[in-house]
Formats: sequence, C-alpha cells, structure tokens
Amino acid sequence: MNIIQGNVCSAKGFKAFGDKTGLKKDKADMAVIVSEAPCIASGTFTTNVVKAAPVLWDRDKVSNTIYGVVANSGNANACTGEQGIRDCADTAQALAALIGKEKENILVCSTGVIGVNLPMDKIIPGVEKVYNGLGDTYDHGVAASRAIMTTDTVEKTVAVETEIAGKKVTIGGMAKGSGMINPNMATMLCFITTDCAVSKEMADKALKAAVSDSFNMICVDGDMSTNDTVLLLANGLAENKEIDTDGDFPITLSIGIGIGGQNPLANDDSACEALDLALARGGDQAVVKEGDHISFYGGRTQTVEKGNKGKSRIIG
Repeated sequence: MNIIQGNVCSAKGFKAFGDKTGLKKDKADMAVIVSEAPCIASGTFTTNVVKAAPVLWDRDKVSNTIYGVVANSGNANACTGEQGIRDCADTAQALAALIGKEKENILVCSTGVIGVNLPMDKIIPGVEKVYNGLGDTYDHGVAASRAIMTTDTVEKTVAVETEIAGKKVTIGGMAKGSGMINPNMATMLCFITTDCAVSKEMADKALKAAVSDSFNMICVDGDMSTNDTVLLLANGLAENKEIDTDGDFPITLSIGIGIGGQNPLANDDSACEALDLALARGGDQAVVKEGDHISFYGGRTQTVEKGNKGKSRIIG
C-alpha cells in the first residue's frame, strides 16, 4: 500500500468542492461530494445519548444506495428537534434534485454551533453553488476539506493506493476535528471514498475495524460530541473482483480506510492511525508516534495509557 498525495477526489468517479455559503463569516462552510456511480455506504456514529439530526438521518439512510454527501460547518444542527430532521431532508433533496436522484440517496453532516436551526435560506442555494464548482482534481478535494474545518488549524487529507486481484484500488478522504477530540470520535467528521468493489457487509467490517484501532483511541480534552460521523463510500469503479467474503477480505482495505494530515506517517500500519495523529496535531499539541509511545510538544500536560490491542490512548 502506498500513501500518495490525494484526498476524496483521488478514487475514480468522485468529485468534490467546498465554498462559502454564508454560514460563517468570510470562510468556506459547505462541502459536497458526489459519485458518478452508485455507492455502497458504511458509517460509524457518535455514542452520545444526544445525537444531532444529521446523525439520525445518516443512520437511517446509510444502508441505501448513496450518490453524494453534503457537509456544512458553522452550525451543528444539533438539539434542533423535528425541524432539524426536516432540514436534513431538505438539504438532501437539494443535492438529489441536482443529480437526478432521491433524497434517500444523499447523506448529510454538520458541525459547529449547537442548538440553532440551520439557516435554510443559505443552505439550499449554497448546495447549488457548491455543486456547480464540483471537480475531480486535488485542488477540488482540498477546497472540500477546508470547508468542513471549525477550530482546525490545518486541513487533514490523504490517499492510498493498493492492488487487489490485479486491479489498482484507491482510497482517499478528509477529516475535521480539533478542539473536542475524545475516545469514540468526539467532534470528528471523516469522509472516505474508494473505487474498490466491496459488499456492504465487508465495507461495514472494514470501517468498524479501522475506526476501532484509530479514531476511537484518541482524546484531547475529555468532551463528547453530538455529531461524530465517519462515512465510507465505495463505488466499485476499480473493477476489482468484489470483496464479499471474509476469505477475500484484504488487510489492505481495512488499513487503507482512513486519512492523515499534511505529512502522513508512511510507516504507520493504518492510514486511520495517521489521521488520528493529524487530528491531535491540529488541536492543542503536536504528537509523534513511536511504536506504542506518543510524545507531546506544547499545550497541556497529557498522559498516555494502553488501549485495546496494545495501542496507545491519549487522555486529556
């Protein structure tokens, strides 16, 4: 598996973009990802008792065939009741109408201020504005990654290439998370795209394994979030033999699902682990992983304890 410069646009058939829609002052605040082919989707979500409307929407729709994602920053659409769910549906419908699909084929994510309804007079035209800028270049992916940032100090993206059954498979993605990172993904959004042909069952298994050994191992300040989401979209355009049984399940798929920072650690055994370092690096301190040990530079005093499977957990 090779880590390459890339992001959510690296896998075949995916386009993305991010732009200003008025949710934040003078900063990009909405990202859209679209696949030209139908996607198998998988997701992991917050374990917080209070779950934001986008989490409830995505949990209900992630088993459907998925064609796109809308993600906004600046407003979490959390603690917004039934209106929050209706706003998710209207956001999904806005993108669905542009690509000729149904709202049930679209996932949505939000991050930002809690307890305030989405300004739909900005969201709906914003979806069309961002959609009109979609492209499949590296720069398009960077624009998308910047649009989901909140307190992040840098965008977090990476891509990896591997070979499955003689076919080149690419996995890429982006993430945000900085100020409230805690075990079990607190205040973290991650979007992973791949052209690998994989069954729903195996995609779920790969994502669960990758998240368990990476994002769920980090903590910065002890807080939990209402919006934590990791989404995987797989469109099969690599044309590899579909991975549909445990016997065909390659470790390269599991360890490839995840993304790193500007300088991903090529020696990490998981790209997800490269991302969890990038998330902490974008918070109050930088981290360097040396085997099972983590060193901190700057910020508060932190302690490190062993997590499951001998991995290190950062405790704020």
